[in-house]
Amino acid sequence: MSKIVLSKPVLICLYGYPGAGKSYVARNLAEVIQSVHVSADRIRTELFENPRYDPQENAIVSHLMNYMCEEFMSAGVSVVYDTNALRVGQRRQLRELARKYRAEYVLIWLQVDVDSAFTRTQGRDRRTNDDRYAEPQTRQTFDKQVAGMQNPQSEDYLVISGKHTFATQKSAIINRFYQIGLIESGDVQSSITKPGLINLVPNPHAGRVDMSRRNITIR
Repeated sequence: MSKIVLSKPVLICLYGYPGAGKSYVARNLAEVIQSVHVSADRIRTELFENPRYDPQENAIVSHLMNYMCEEFMSAGVSVVYDTNALRVGQRRQLRELARKYRAEYVLIWLQVDVDSAFTRTQGRDRRTNDDRYAEPQTRQTFDKQVAGMQNPQSEDYLVISGKHTFATQKSAIINRFYQIGLIESGDVQSSITKPGLINLVPNPHAGRVDMSRRNITIR
């Protein structure tokens, strides 16, 4: 299946608790739209054999991510910016970065309850793509990150559930792209989740059924 080509470059940023599913959405979204996936966790792992997640290391990773984004957006390529846009100032900088290259800025807030998010961080499977490079979390480090988060207030953002399947999440994202003029209506129709066909054959175990109507011929 061919990827959706957006009408202009877009910088897609993510916000949510650790374990909300940001990398999962980022990876899958980059497979749906013509874009590159820039992952902070992957970059950190490639640069540092034993990551410390301290301010100096964070600054290096952030600088490299922004440099990569500038290079891609200057070439007209959309970017899925896979790190947690925790702070208001960080998101402001990313909006300005998108504006500099005449790209659209889209912030996606993945919402999930805090207990479910923490539980997910403890059940990560390092053999999977989404968990392989993720930051290890203790209750202390998790709570510290959550305490430092600044929820979007007057910013424009899209809320999706971190507990939904990607098919449902994708539908909401594609609809937002359509609303802001990034894709045509045909791309919406071909990409949104469609309901399954209704089973026309009655279930004989579900109660009384008129079995004479079981065989249905459609001409």
